[in-house]
Amino acid sequence: MSFTYQYFVQFFTLVANQKLCHLIPYSWYSASPAVWGGITWLVTSAGLRAAVTGVKKMVLIKEYRVVLPCSVEEYQVGQLFSVAEASKNETGGGEGIEVLKNEPYEKEGEKGQYTHKIYHLKSKVPGFVKMIAPEGALVFHEKAWNAYPYCRTIVTNEYMKDDFMIKIETWHKPDTGSLENVHDLDPTTWKTVEVVHIDIADRSQVEPGDYKQDEDPAIFQSEKTGRGPLGPDWKKELLAKPDAPRMCAYKLVTVKFKWWGLQTKIENFIHKQEKRIFTNFHRQLFCWIDNWVELTMEDIRRMEAETQRELEELRKTGQVRGTSAAHEQ
Repeated sequence: MSFTYQYFVQFFTLVANQKLCHLIPYSWYSASPAVWGGITWLVTSAGLRAAVTGVKKMVLIKEYRVVLPCSVEEYQVGQLFSVAEASKNETGGGEGIEVLKNEPYEKEGEKGQYTHKIYHLKSKVPGFVKMIAPEGALVFHEKAWNAYPYCRTIVTNEYMKDDFMIKIETWHKPDTGSLENVHDLDPTTWKTVEVVHIDIADRSQVEPGDYKQDEDPAIFQSEKTGRGPLGPDWKKELLAKPDAPRMCAYKLVTVKFKWWGLQTKIENFIHKQEKRIFTNFHRQLFCWIDNWVELTMEDIRRMEAETQRELEELRKTGQVRGTSAAHEQ
């Protein structure tokens, strides 16, 4: 699933709200390190900073499981449709999502669709962040390899370089989320992975400000498929109907963020936002089912091409739209 604009805006708002101007990402200073007394000293705009050498923190990995009352084949169309629709709401006025590539790929026996998107955030973040961020730092690159039912997405920032990375690997399986270690991690790594179950019908998992009645699976009923509304025991009811469509998206999320004094906080924040995004996105996807359930993959590719042209036009000429934290200082 493509990242949402809201994700990046909130990411920088967190930093700005804490006024962490003295905490500089490893890749945002220009001075070369020097070693005195076994300590690596770095000269930044805030003065000398010391780093203990030889210490490496593990990345934070979690697996999110999202069960849906649709088939794996249906989900492929629904996911792509929903991503395209969401992108339009966040693009305009020189900002937003720029699609550089959307083309077939084949590599080492893997075939699928490759996309490269750029997220432009300059006008969306608080003024405080604009003051401390170098030119181009508020630009994120998202590269995705969609070899459905397996997908891989990697997000990077050219200024943070190797100090920042978010990787999402997803397997889509025709079950209700009962499979263990579908990503085939080594046993030691798998033991460190926290499994998080997302219930799209559970309103308590939705942030109060995110709730929309017309995107509530507990209320919505599809006119075209008859699916929904989803009650408290909808997953158990699904198990009792062997012929009913079902699937689970197993999303393995790896987060790496090296920032002086802030690594643990930011990595946990990113995972919190991942859960929020996955929850909201899949609630939307289900409630939009009447818009996409009859579409084919050929329809989706035509829609993506049209969306790409529309996004570029909006980004160049339209007004800034969607999520913004520019008013926060």
